[in-house]
Amino acid sequence: MADAILEVKGLSVSYGKVEALHDAHLRVEAGQIVTVIGPNGAGKSTMLNAIMGALPRTGSSRGEVLYLGADVSAAGIETRVAQGMCLVPEKRELFGTMSVEDNLLLGAYRRKRAGEKNFLDQMEVVYGLFPRLEERRQQQAGTLSGGERQMLAVGRALMAKPKLLMLDEPSLGLAPLIVKEIFHIISDLRKTGVATLLIEQNARAALQVADYGYVIETGELALEGSAKELAVNPKVIETYLGLAKKAA
Repeated sequence: MADAILEVKGLSVSYGKVEALHDAHLRVEAGQIVTVIGPNGAGKSTMLNAIMGALPRTGSSRGEVLYLGADVSAAGIETRVAQGMCLVPEKRELFGTMSVEDNLLLGAYRRKRAGEKNFLDQMEVVYGLFPRLEERRQQQAGTLSGGERQMLAVGRALMAKPKLLMLDEPSLGLAPLIVKEIFHIISDLRKTGVATLLIEQNARAALQVADYGYVIETGELALEGSAKELAVNPKVIETYLGLAKKAA
C-alpha cells in the first residue's frame, strides 16, 4: 500500500451538544483523487473544515488527522497551510476588484515570504490547465463567469504548490456544460502529482473522475470503495437518482 498523504482516524465533530460528524475515517494517497459524496447537510464540509483546522469557534473535534505521517490534529490552519495543505472553499473567496493574475500571485505569497526563489514556477502549470485564465489575466476577477471564477480559485490554490488540494463543492451553482469542464480539469490534476480530496453533491460527476470514494449520510460514513464500484452500487444509484423507496 502506498504512503498516505492524508489519513483521518476516528474523526468526530460537535457543535455544542449536536454531533455533526461521527467516527469518520479517510485516506488519500499521493497523486490520488478521493471523493466524499452525500446529500446537503450530511457533514461533508464539516469533515473538510476539521481536516483543514478551520472549524468555527462553536465547533470542536476529536480524533486523528495525519498528514505526511505526522499528527496535525492540534496544529492551526496556518501551520497546515505552510506544510502543503490547501483548501478551495465553496464560496471561492476571490478578490473581485483585483486582476486574475494578481489573484494568482496572491496564491504564491506564502512561498515568496518563505524565500523561495522560484515561487512563480506554478504559473505556467496553472495557465496550461486553464488557458482561459491566461487570456483573461488582466481582467478583474469579479467580472469572470462562475466557471472561470472556479478555475481561478483552483489555480490560485495550485500556485502554493500544495501536496494536498481539497475542493469543497466545485460544481456548486455552475451550468451543466461548465460542470463537465471543471471535472475534466480536476481529472487533469493527476498530471501535477497533487493529491486531491473532492467534496461533492454531484455524485455521478465526482465518481467519474475519482479513484476512491466515501459516501456520507447524516454525519457517518455509510459506504466506501473504489469509484468504479460505488458508481454501480445499487444504493448509490438509487440515492443519486432520487428513487429511494419510501418506508412502508
